[in-house]
Amino acid sequence: MDNKNTYLPSRGNNDLPLPAMLGRRKFLSYLGLAATSATVIAACSNDKNDNNTMPPGSIDLGTGDIGILNYAYALEQLEAAFYTQVMASPFSGITANEQSLLTDIRDHEIAHREFFKAALGTMAIKNLEVNFSSVNFGSRDSVLATAKAFEDLGVSAYNGAGQLLKDSNYLLLAGKIVSVEARHAALIRDLISNGSFADSTVINANGLDLASKPADVLMTASTFLKSKLYAGNLPTP
Repeated sequence: MDNKNTYLPSRGNNDLPLPAMLGRRKFLSYLGLAATSATVIAACSNDKNDNNTMPPGSIDLGTGDIGILNYAYALEQLEAAFYTQVMASPFSGITANEQSLLTDIRDHEIAHREFFKAALGTMAIKNLEVNFSSVNFGSRDSVLATAKAFEDLGVSAYNGAGQLLKDSNYLLLAGKIVSVEARHAALIRDLISNGSFADSTVINANGLDLASKPADVLMTASTFLKSKLYAGNLPTP
């Protein structure tokens, strides 16, 4: 998949025009981070751990807050690519309501991806190559099962990564995005089985969403990636 120049669809699901290319400052201003993002990213860029050796051919996510942002960027690339394919070739029997809802999710994931790309600038990892060979995009069951896996994974990934961020602005950003991902997860789950939006597989006995470590998340995500990610330099609790 060639994403050298990544563009939003020309119009969103509400038929309002979307910008052809979302810029760095527009994203940062939208989330109230324009004044601080560049400074914090520059400060984090030298946080390097030389004790780890990256396997040949792997993509290093980086260290510190930059590494966590690239980790999130990788997941958003994966989700955006998936939903773009879903809407490019809708599954058999898709309803108008399902098409509308999945288009909204696609647009959200593209916006998330483009935000991280713009915010990270030259420190962003490259565009990832995906592998959706295990997904039957013509089947509603296959598409929704994969969407459920991605959304549940995304929520648990952000929940697990929050504690690893040092800068409060990035923690605020993660909180804003994970709330949207949780809405997606609830919707997909209800499309599969009404009322399953918050069952015991994702909510613990204390009523809290599950949290996953980056290593566990990336192991699951690797099933859908041709690119190999290296997380050995990411911060730990």
